[in-house]
Amino acid sequence: MAWQCIGPLEGLPRVAQWGILLAASAVLGLLLIWARLPAALMLGPMVAAILIETGGGSVRVPDICYSFAQAVIGCMIARAVTAQIVSTFQGHWPLFLGIALTIVAVSCIVGWLISRLGILPDTTAVWGLLPGAAPVMMLMADAFGADGRLVACMQYLRVVLVAIAASIIARFWVHPSSDPAPVPWFAAVDGLGFLGSLLLVLLGMLVGKRIRIPAGTLLVPMAIGGALHGTGMMAIELPRWFLAASFALLGWNTGLRFNRDILRHAWRVLPQIIVTIVLMMAICGALALLLVRLADVDLLTAYLATSPGGVDSAAIIAASSTVDLPFVMTMQMARFLMVLLVGPAVASWVATSLLRGLRSRAGTPGDDTQGP
Repeated sequence: MAWQCIGPLEGLPRVAQWGILLAASAVLGLLLIWARLPAALMLGPMVAAILIETGGGSVRVPDICYSFAQAVIGCMIARAVTAQIVSTFQGHWPLFLGIALTIVAVSCIVGWLISRLGILPDTTAVWGLLPGAAPVMMLMADAFGADGRLVACMQYLRVVLVAIAASIIARFWVHPSSDPAPVPWFAAVDGLGFLGSLLLVLLGMLVGKRIRIPAGTLLVPMAIGGALHGTGMMAIELPRWFLAASFALLGWNTGLRFNRDILRHAWRVLPQIIVTIVLMMAICGALALLLVRLADVDLLTAYLATSPGGVDSAAIIAASSTVDLPFVMTMQMARFLMVLLVGPAVASWVATSLLRGLRSRAGTPGDDTQGP
């Protein structure tokens, strides 16, 4: 089979693989910038990483670099949102909580139906569709007997598809004539402000890793930075080249997860996985249309706020577009916290119910309240 062929990059030194990855990322990133796609500096490296990984590459983004990049995105959000996120939440908190809970509930219901119909095996769809906190979902999936590799494929493929769809909508639908003024890559920066921001990134990264909560390296610097920036105690300074490097690290980390083992394992059900993710995106799109009417925001703001992708990718796309960033991040954070607080419990209940039904149909004895 083609899957068993040796990739063109297998056997190359990792230094050479990194060189190819950097070159491919630069070319693809520049092409997407030329096409004026938002988040081009993340999407280009992401696509390049997928090509490198499926071509037999073996490079990986070190965990410390990925955590650093997440902390930078947290500071970027803090710089843009600050105190506005509090007032935005206070003005629409029933709507935010209602939409967030609806997205979590819909993902569980759709996953339950797909698993019940036998489109995907066991309880895989339940865990694969729940948005946010992908590592937590994969661990829970393994505990309840679902296929962790398919769950991983669904989680990260969803992030990629949502990011691409949001960028295309931003470029060709909502703002077709948008042509922002070019920003110098190496514009003059406040050296003291940049040093303080760098210290904030490092502090947030260390604390976020130490407290061991999902996405802590993004949430902690966002919270600390938001408090400091919002009260005027510091001005967060993040040069464009610094952000571009962080975007690339995040894109690489996602793309390099699509190794050939996962794709080979998922190949037979890949069409079903894609249809399932597109269905989830369509439902969230319908919620976005509802949000436009209820909250009086533009369509792209509503779509990014309800999109079932990662918080960091939504922040990058929102920062690259003309949208209400505080609104987008308030909704994303409300949903993310909802997933952390009730998502695993709800998904566990749905998965247990599904397993009980499958065992009853198969006539298999056993304890229905435990994962296999």
